[in-house]
Amino acid sequence: MSINLTSRELQVLNLIAYEYTMIEIADMLFISYHTVDSHRKSMQQKLKVKNTAGLIRRAFELGFLRINQPNDAASRNRFIVLASAV
Repeated sequence: MSINLTSRELQVLNLIAYEYTMIEIADMLFISYHTVDSHRKSMQQKLKVKNTAGLIRRAFELGFLRINQPNDAASRNRFIVLASAV
């Protein structure tokens, strides 16, 4: 079974992984705090986890996130989103 995240969910996931708060994410993406919270809750349901820590753990397990190696082209970033949007 394939788990599909929307492009906006992937954006929110990446920003959560970078430790941005929900308010900061909302400001960066020009959306409301409640919309960010809805995306987070949706991802938690899709990935079948209880909280944000579980969301990040499961995202790594499923390959939605990975830690960059020093020789990666995007090595200035700690995480990158690998999955493509639906």
